[in-house]
Amino acid sequence: MEKHRTTPGPGPLLAAVDRLERAPQADALIAGLRSAVRALPLGPVRDLLHGRPLGHPAHPLLVQVPIGTWLSAAVLDLLPERHRAAAPVLVGVGLAAAAPAAAAGWADWAELPPEQARTGLVHALANTAGVALYAASLAARTRGRHRRGRALALAGLATVGAAGALGGHLAYRQAAGANHAEQVGHMVRDGWHHLGAATAFPVGRAVLARIDGVDVLVVREDDNNVHALADRCSHMGGPLSEGELEDGCVRCPWHGSRFRLSDGWNVEGPATAPQPAFETRVVAGRVEARLLRGREPAAA
Repeated sequence: MEKHRTTPGPGPLLAAVDRLERAPQADALIAGLRSAVRALPLGPVRDLLHGRPLGHPAHPLLVQVPIGTWLSAAVLDLLPERHRAAAPVLVGVGLAAAAPAAAAGWADWAELPPEQARTGLVHALANTAGVALYAASLAARTRGRHRRGRALALAGLATVGAAGALGGHLAYRQAAGANHAEQVGHMVRDGWHHLGAATAFPVGRAVLARIDGVDVLVVREDDNNVHALADRCSHMGGPLSEGELEDGCVRCPWHGSRFRLSDGWNVEGPATAPQPAFETRVVAGRVEARLLRGREPAAA
């Protein structure tokens, strides 16, 4: 009799992270922290922290400096004593660089849904512990207790490494910071597509249509001017058709990202990627649209 093979399930580490995503115990704390971060009067700095000018989140870029300097310090700590003089400098540089990286991380975290926020909170707490260990390492080295300083730095590197693994889970498993509208260009076929009769789109109102299985936000300004964007927000997939229309833009109802109707450009974060936009035309009372590919943003 043929035996059935047993296929392996998730390992203990992945299973633990999956349980973390579903654990609601810290939700009250998360709600309070989220409100506090959102209430900070950051103005345009908030978009810089999100990475909107870069077109992608700034946090993964900023963390390279502390991680790189701390890893370099660890290499020097493993070398003979005459090569270790620069290690405290690298630890200090990493501590200084950790501040902007953390600020960007908290700004992004405040806009995450519950499952991602739970993982992100543990990620942030682990990084905080790692920073504390490195601060203690630098203090010990300054007082001449170099062996203790090296031990604390090694513990800090291990802690930051574990935090980085959670950060990878957030980015690649949970898609935090990813462009949630990227697939539109792969789903919509080239050429013109029928959206509906012009009379089906009242002037000045957001209406939901569909092209090749993609939800499309349609706004008619007048008889001949119609705007169309992919409906699902590039930030976290919020329905733009349920958002507010203001000053030629639509604001996502979930996290407040604002997109220009004329070309989908993200004029305000937390979204870092623009919305896929459609060229439109009105032919014999029918509205047609085709996806714009590779067009420069329109002038503001």
